[in-house]
Amino acid sequence: MTITLTPTTSFSLDGKRALVTGAGRGIGLTAASALADAGAHVTLAARTTKEVEEAARAIRQRGQKAEPLTLDVTDIDAVQKAVGAAPPFNILVNNAGTNRPKMLTEVTVEDFDVIMSLNVRAAYFVAQAVARKLLAARQPGSIINISSQMGHVGAARRTVYCASKHAMEGFTKAMAIELAPHNIRVNSLGATFIETPMTKPFFENKAFRDEVLGKIKLGRLGQLDELTGAIVFLASDASSLMTGSALVLDGGWTAE
Repeated sequence: MTITLTPTTSFSLDGKRALVTGAGRGIGLTAASALADAGAHVTLAARTTKEVEEAARAIRQRGQKAEPLTLDVTDIDAVQKAVGAAPPFNILVNNAGTNRPKMLTEVTVEDFDVIMSLNVRAAYFVAQAVARKLLAARQPGSIINISSQMGHVGAARRTVYCASKHAMEGFTKAMAIELAPHNIRVNSLGATFIETPMTKPFFENKAFRDEVLGKIKLGRLGQLDELTGAIVFLASDASSLMTGSALVLDGGWTAE
């Protein structure tokens, strides 16, 4: 009797082109590094030219392919021009985002507009621009919307942020339905609190740190390198049957 063994799908991204927004530091830089390490040619986009130039240079010094792109993703016209002028991106890590934690009664209209403009409006139209190019070229793709555990639950001092990430979870599902016939997959990645330059100041507050650790069932903050496997998985053929889904790396936060 001959046993047929199922081959393991490749995680390789050789020959793929990737765009990562908010790529100068934190989760964005981690994503760009991971994708390049898996073989992709990565374009690192952010507003701060110096950060993405240095990041792209560091990746190239490893012998991998990377280039910087100075881009403010809240400028929709600039996004459309930049993506339109480039060859299609087979992978998008839609990462640029922000937060201004405040109690509901203290949130200003400016706070609301800043968060929603970047986390929802900009993310939506970046995905649209990338999808348009893929459709025109009739190429498959993987769009990874960087959401949060807060796209699945609520939390004090995060009414606007939660609203923005719940919105992202919604358009992830709807985009996946529209793009599935064209073999363009759309998923979200939702992490718990990760130690990054953006979150570090928050954790200097002991009460807040204790509150967070009390919710994370593994009892610790997440580390950037714990996201790399999930990012490469979603970008590669290893997740070829996955679309319209949320991959949550939350240390057990949302299990309760």
